[in-house]
Amino acid sequence: MRIGIFDSGLGGLTVAAAIINELPDAQLIYFGDTARVPYGPKSQKTIQKFAEQNTRFLISKNIDMLVIACNTASAYALSLLKSSFSIPIIDVIAPGVKSALGVSKDAIIGIIGTIGTIKSGAYQEALTRLKPRATIVVKPCPLFVPLVEEGFLNHPVTKLVAREYLDVFKRAKIDTLVLACTHYPLLKPVITEVLGNQVLIVDSAIETAREVSLIANEIRLSGKDNSEKGMHEFYLSDVDYSFSEIAIKALNLGELDMQYLNIEEY
Repeated sequence: MRIGIFDSGLGGLTVAAAIINELPDAQLIYFGDTARVPYGPKSQKTIQKFAEQNTRFLISKNIDMLVIACNTASAYALSLLKSSFSIPIIDVIAPGVKSALGVSKDAIIGIIGTIGTIKSGAYQEALTRLKPRATIVVKPCPLFVPLVEEGFLNHPVTKLVAREYLDVFKRAKIDTLVLACTHYPLLKPVITEVLGNQVLIVDSAIETAREVSLIANEIRLSGKDNSEKGMHEFYLSDVDYSFSEIAIKALNLGELDMQYLNIEEY
C-alpha cells in the first residue's frame, strides 16, 4: 500500500507517524512544501494551486491513495482535488469533527487552526451540521506553525503565546479542543498545560490515520493494491533543518532519506 501525504511543512509528520502506527506495512511517500510554508495566511486560489501541484507529484510516485495532511488545504482544496483526480483522497477535517462530537460531553467545543482554516468555516460548518446546538469557540493561532517549524516545542516563548491564544477557551469553559492543524499535536503538552487535563484534546492526525486504515482495507479487498512494501520516501521543496530533528525526536520516525524537488515543475 503506497500512501501519498502532503503538508505545507513538517506538521504532516504527525499524520505520517499515526498512519505508520495503524498500518505498519504501508509505504509512505511524504511531501513537505517547506519552500512555501505556511499555507494558513494565503488565498484560496493560491492554496488550490499548491494542492494540485503537490497531488500531481505524489500521483507520479504511483500512490494508491492520497492524504491531505493539512487542514488549510483540506478546507480550500478537497473538493477540487476530488473532482480532478480519481484516486481515494482523505482529508483531516471530517475525522476530527466526528471524533470531537463523539467525546464532547457538553458540546462546548473549541477549535484552533491557521487563519485560513478558521476563516474557511469548514470545521464550524461540519460541526453545526451534525450538532446544530453545539457551542463553538474558534481562535486562529498563526504563530504556532512557525514555532513548530523552528523546533520551539517547549520553549518559554511558545508557552507565552499559548497562554495568550488559549485564554478565550478558558473563559468559555470548553470541554473539548480540536487541533485543526497538523502542526499543533506537537504542541499538545504546552496546550494541555495551559488548559488543564479536564479539556479533551482531539488530535486530527490520529483520527485521520484510522480513516486511512479503513480505506486501505477497502482497496486491498478490491484487489487494486499491487504494490510491495518499500522504504518510506520523504521529499521537501526546500531545505528544512528542523524536519529530521522533529521526525526523530518528537515522532520516533528514525533517520529519514530526504530528497529535494522543484514542485513548480508539477
